[in-house]
Amino acid sequence: MKYNSTRNKNAVVSASQAIAQGISEEGGLFVPQELPKYSLEEMNDLCRLDYRGRAKKIMGDFLSDFTQEEINESVDSAYTAEKFGSDNPSPISYIESGDKKMAVLELWHGPTCAFKDMALQILPHLLTKSVKKACSGKEAVILVATSGDTGKAALEGFKDVDGVRIMVFYPVDGVSPMQKRQMATQKGNNVSVMAIKGNFDDAQTGVKKIFTDSAVKAKLAEHNMLFSSANSINWGRLLPQIVYYFSAYCDMVNEGKITMGDGVNVVVPTGNFGNILASFYAMNMGLPVKKFICASNANNVLTDFIRTGTYDKQRTFYTTMSPSMDILVSSNLERLLYHLTDGNAEKVSEWMKALSTEGKYRVDEDVKAKLTQYFWGGFCDDENTQKTIRELYQEENYLCDTHTAVAVNVYEQYVSETGDKTPAILASTASPYKFAKSVLTAVTEEALPEDEFAMVDALSAATKTAVPAPLAALKEAEVRFTAECAVEEMPAAVLNGLGLEA
Repeated sequence: MKYNSTRNKNAVVSASQAIAQGISEEGGLFVPQELPKYSLEEMNDLCRLDYRGRAKKIMGDFLSDFTQEEINESVDSAYTAEKFGSDNPSPISYIESGDKKMAVLELWHGPTCAFKDMALQILPHLLTKSVKKACSGKEAVILVATSGDTGKAALEGFKDVDGVRIMVFYPVDGVSPMQKRQMATQKGNNVSVMAIKGNFDDAQTGVKKIFTDSAVKAKLAEHNMLFSSANSINWGRLLPQIVYYFSAYCDMVNEGKITMGDGVNVVVPTGNFGNILASFYAMNMGLPVKKFICASNANNVLTDFIRTGTYDKQRTFYTTMSPSMDILVSSNLERLLYHLTDGNAEKVSEWMKALSTEGKYRVDEDVKAKLTQYFWGGFCDDENTQKTIRELYQEENYLCDTHTAVAVNVYEQYVSETGDKTPAILASTASPYKFAKSVLTAVTEEALPEDEFAMVDALSAATKTAVPAPLAALKEAEVRFTAECAVEEMPAAVLNGLGLEA
């Protein structure tokens, strides 16, 4: 299995090179040249395996320069009951009443209570093995831009990993108080956290520029270092996410909710487009998905793109109660465009250049037709997000976070508009306790406490649900990182943080 760049088909690398490098030299993202295909019989075989067994099979088919022993060690180390609370790291809660036929795929039972753990608990194992294969002897410097959850999950995954340093940038006013505290209190001798004076798109653009800055890269090379990424621009981050869609389908078959071969819809609260793209890859590998329902908050650039074929980031940026989706430049959309154009790297490169220089691009009619064939887009503002949390709790006794609520609301819009009652796998991406203030406001009319941890306790008391242990432990954790910088100061912050002096 080899990988191309979305902007240069002549850039051909192995799986370990793609993971170690993170991003192609010209700024493109690595994509597999072909996808493994699974028949219904082979999917029945997956149904007989547990989560770890499914992960070993699927990831092994993509990581052809890894030994089976290396894959087994990575999977077994990542998905333990100690880290995820059970042998199934992604359990399903079923909500089946009225027009709702939702299999709520809970992806937040890991150590940081967000879906990013599903990939970022295994990425350190894949990355360290990849660096040894492709760049022997070098120290990897992981740069991360986060809208809230990726940062903490990456920090937790890479803390104290030999041969790796990790630096996380987040928007100073663009994450929840709990997300900020998770990052600010991170333990580990190889970790660094910096707030930037800007939004997530500023952080993401800043990191991408550093990746392709020849002077900065030369400075690292002098000290036997290289950049890599833990964002979903890294194939090693995206690949593990394919697994849980197959696993969810198998669990639904095993639990008698569907019959093997039945179609399902997939609903994902979407920011950077990685989570929903993983399900698109799964469909192209044989998972019988009928429709991908892309759920956005008030930053509805993806909704407009799916409906019109024009991607325009020149719009008002909203800071919402679902901050992990407060994104106007969805990086992984580039991979989808590459596949929808049948690998036309030149066309994709032109669109990405237009987005950078003009702030927008428009796809051709062929790509637009494929978009509407596969995807349906909708959005939900903060008012309706809270209304959905309240109704879901009152009517179904199910407590969800703000991002999951966006997905539920948009799914209901989809069913109302189309009448399509196909069973849906709905990605639930975070614990409600990561956004305690917004969730508490939705489910009770009591006056809010001022302290974030008092809100967490009040939410637990009001709903008779347990506070996840990793979040409860933050109350007494020492704050280590408080620094801020301007966007243009990010390259200097990286070099200074590495002791290389800008």
